[in-house]
Amino acid sequence: MKALHKFALFALLLSLLSFQLHKYYVSLCEVEYLPERTVMQIKLGLFIDDIELTLNKDYHKDLKLGTPQEIENADELYLKYLQEHFKLVLNEKETPYTYIGKEYDDDIVRFYLEIENLNELNSFEVYNRCLFRDFEEQLNIVKLKVNKQHKTFYLSKKNDKGLLKF
Repeated sequence: MKALHKFALFALLLSLLSFQLHKYYVSLCEVEYLPERTVMQIKLGLFIDDIELTLNKDYHKDLKLGTPQEIENADELYLKYLQEHFKLVLNEKETPYTYIGKEYDDDIVRFYLEIENLNELNSFEVYNRCLFRDFEEQLNIVKLKVNKQHKTFYLSKKNDKGLLKF
């Protein structure tokens, strides 16, 4: 009986350690077009430790994201990174977005972006290459809501764009 008890305890411990050691590399982007307000709202969530590792490498700094010691110009670095790695092509034209801000929620940073004066939407193309360089298994999920139509794109290093025509 003791051997069975020890085996069960060992199996439980091994199971818990495997969950601790295994990490998922995923981001979630939610995009909604509101034609009555001629605006597209974008919310992009990334794990803080993943984006921090990438930005620390890119800018040779210790950013201390999400802590009281966070560097003052973190928003500028976030925007610069997003502009290089997250692009939207609307109506077959690359369309810049406005960086509204960010918020930290536990281990996730959420970016709020917006495109104003978007009178119509005939096509939507997204490129999301965030974190691909540093995380081979990174998966960037983009959920799009336009009128009553919903579409989800699963973007990876091998397939980093999604396209939808209306």
